[in-house]
Amino acid sequence: MVRYRRNFIPGGTFFFRVTLADRRSSVLVDHVELLRTAFRNARDRKPFAVDAIVILPDHLHAILTLPSGDADFPGRWKAIKAAFTRAIAATGAAVPCNDRGEYLLWQRRFWEHTIRDDRDFERCANYIHFNPVKHRLVSTPGEWGFSSLQRYVRAGLLPRDWGGDGRADDGDFGERAE
Repeated sequence: MVRYRRNFIPGGTFFFRVTLADRRSSVLVDHVELLRTAFRNARDRKPFAVDAIVILPDHLHAILTLPSGDADFPGRWKAIKAAFTRAIAATGAAVPCNDRGEYLLWQRRFWEHTIRDDRDFERCANYIHFNPVKHRLVSTPGEWGFSSLQRYVRAGLLPRDWGGDGRADDGDFGERAE
């Protein structure tokens, strides 16, 4: 079995890609309120800051910062994924299971990158906010409602028309080519 190397830095800031098993699914945006609840519940139990996020139909990207002295980002993703999966199953939606009865909504793992400095943070946040355009879901980042871009605009960190010229896409961040 492959042993994944994770960079466990207490109080660190990390960029993540978390993906559904069925890349054709739209369950994340179809049930975004259930996903938000899963995030809130996980954060209530084990605090973390969501610095940037985008929810797409079949995957999400996020930058999370953990509290000082805490490096357990896998536990947080486990809690978020489990709570969302249970909530989806409770709606009566068909969620595939394996032969042991385990739900197969999510890919087992996630992709993570440790944010090294302010420039790296900005590059990852830009990637997150531009991602709906990259996937041809919208023409400009501001058109996508499931993103922290609106929070950045309200805070005056980015202009309302940010990314409208297409120059914000500067990396593949572990995604497969389409």
